[in-house]
Parts: sequence; C-alpha cells; structure tokens
Amino acid sequence: MPTRVAVVLAFAVLLGGCSRSEPRPVPAAPQPTSVSPTPSPSPAERLPGFVVLTDLDPRIQADIRYATPHNFVGRPITGYREPLCLLTRQAAEALRRVQDAALTGGHSLKVYDCYRPQPAVDDFVAWSKRPDEQQTKAEFYPDLAKNRLFADGYIGAPTAHSRGSTLDLTLVDEPAASQPPYRVGQPLVACTAPRGQRFADNSIDMGTGFDCFDPRAHTADPRITGTARDNRRLLQRLMTDAGFVNYDREWWHYSLSDEPYPDTFFAAPVARSSVG
Repeated sequence: MPTRVAVVLAFAVLLGGCSRSEPRPVPAAPQPTSVSPTPSPSPAERLPGFVVLTDLDPRIQADIRYATPHNFVGRPITGYREPLCLLTRQAAEALRRVQDAALTGGHSLKVYDCYRPQPAVDDFVAWSKRPDEQQTKAEFYPDLAKNRLFADGYIGAPTAHSRGSTLDLTLVDEPAASQPPYRVGQPLVACTAPRGQRFADNSIDMGTGFDCFDPRAHTADPRITGTARDNRRLLQRLMTDAGFVNYDREWWHYSLSDEPYPDTFFAAPVARSSVG
C-alpha cells in the first residue's frame, strides 16, 4: 500500500501535467499573390471637403510643376503622386468665379500648385540642407544663395498650401498657346530674363517665370513695368474680387481669406484617392 507521501507526490505530478497548455499548430505562411492590391488611404489620409479643381471646372488649365522635374529641386517632389490640383471646395468654388471673370476679358486661369502635402514641405526642407544639390539654380534662383531661400521667405515651413485653400497660378490667353514640353538637361535660362528668352511658358507676361526666387517676383516690384505690371494687377484684381489675398513676395501666390481649415496642415498625398 503506497505511503501518504507517495500519494501526494503522484497527485502533484498529475495536476502539473493537466495545467500545461497544449501545443498550438503554427499557422501556415500566407502564399504570395501574383498581383499586389493598391492600398487605399486610411481615413486619416483623406482630405475632407476637398475636390479636384478640374473636375469642378474643366475650363481651368493645370500645369502642376511639383509632379514633374521642372521645378527648383529638379525632380518630382515627395507626395505628388498625380499631377492634380486639389483644393477645399470653398476655394475651388471661388476660383470658378475667378475663371468666369477672366474669360470675359479673353483669359483663362492656369494653376501651378494647389494643396501641398506636409511630406512635400519636409522634402523641400531636406533639400535646402544639401548645399551640393543646385542643378536648377541658373533658372530659379540665379542671383540668390540657396541658403537664403527660407530666410528670405521664398520657401516656407509650414506652408499655407498644406491647408488646402492656397494656390499658385497665372493667366493665359484664351484660347491658350501651346507650351513646349520641358526636357531634362535642356539649357537653363534665368527666370528673370525677358519673356522671349526664359522657359516658354504659355502664361501671359508676368515679368518673371513661376517660382522665381528674386525680388523682381514681388508683386509690386517697381522694376516690373508696362504690360507685365498690368498683367499682375489684372490677376490681383480678379483674385481679390473673389476673396483671395496675395502674398506680396510672389505674384502667383494667393490664399482664400475665409479658408475652412486655418489651423490644419494636411499630409495626404496629391492623388485622386485622397479626396474624401
């Protein structure tokens, strides 16, 4: 007959065995598929109340430079997945009124940049800290040191563009003249050169090219006279009448004064899928 101690030990062993977890099978690894699905933006990556401008008003032309190599960095900018102008509906509706007014005078609007995601701004900041990357200096900032671009207010971080109611634009004749495509590696000409010498943009003459980091791009610079001065004033009047305010260091830069997101800077990419 087993002793009392033996019985207790046997019971402890049995209890310990029952308390162990049963081994679980390792799940099989998922098999790769031949086509990877395109991820959809999460709700945080969508832009509430935004529209694609040319969907709302297809009469307005778009030349979204930061989705191309033809900009002051010299390559497409982070966050510009598609060459689209995204704006808050309020700004887009106001711009449609500007287009109506411009057409009565034989002109049309052309936008260069609209909503700008925060990752694009971060890309600009990172680029500004790499002094050796100056491939486009001869065109966009021929007379300015690269390390002055932020200090002199030509590039900002954060920027009103990331709030969705700020845009860069110009006027073109209606019907618009054709515009030769930009070719990477083509000879660069200063944005301050006479209209017939600088990049053949189909904009009416504004005295400098777009994104020209030079005092002559200031909206009221006294050196800009004649037709170019009148054209800047025309653009400013059309935009002001619709509730936009000009940034006086850039003739092309306007913000809706009654913008819906005055304190919000969005990060969703420039893509149709970002529009909520």
